[in-house]
Amino acid sequence: MIHPLQITFRNIDHTDEADKLVREEAQKLDKYYPRIMSCRVLIETPHRHRGWGNPYRLRIDLGVPGKEIVVKHEPSLHGSGQRLAEAPKAKRLEVEAPYKDLPHAIREAFKAAKRQLQEYARERRRNLKTHVPSPRATVFRLLPEKECGFLVTSDEREIYFHKKSVLNDAYDRLEVGTEVIFAEEQGENGPQASTVKLTRRHLTPYTGRKSLLPVRALP
Repeated sequence: MIHPLQITFRNIDHTDEADKLVREEAQKLDKYYPRIMSCRVLIETPHRHRGWGNPYRLRIDLGVPGKEIVVKHEPSLHGSGQRLAEAPKAKRLEVEAPYKDLPHAIREAFKAAKRQLQEYARERRRNLKTHVPSPRATVFRLLPEKECGFLVTSDEREIYFHKKSVLNDAYDRLEVGTEVIFAEEQGENGPQASTVKLTRRHLTPYTGRKSLLPVRALP
């Protein structure tokens, strides 16, 4: 489940039906990339003129490791200029019919988000394959209540990681002293692991480094 999810309605009344549909579509995105860190959705009507119909514009901002994916979905006004020239006194500006339907517009916007997520995931996999061998580290602290932990590298650096970064849903298999392969990136508060993968062998609990933070293992 994406967390946090923020939904904003602008120039349009909030409806429970639209709110529910956005949450359902946002949850589906986890299937295409499970490490989405945030999702912001803006639903608005760009024109308030009552004679112009009621088209919908959507913007989806997805926070993923190392990047923010932005999806903009707007109603099509193709041909409207020609119609205005032919009928300058027309009281109604028609937009393509599908985008007058808010549920349809929401689904189309999330389809575009799905495609961008799939491309991002493919690019990440290509980078992992062509990158130099990933460094190894050891788990030295676990915080189960916050679903995160810390690794220590061979050069004595502490690397933060979140449960969602652990591949194959293996977070619950980690113990203090477990050896892992990880990919590092710069986070808001310092270095963090974008991916963590268990190696085939496990080390004894790590005792070669003193930390100011207490070492805690899973029960």
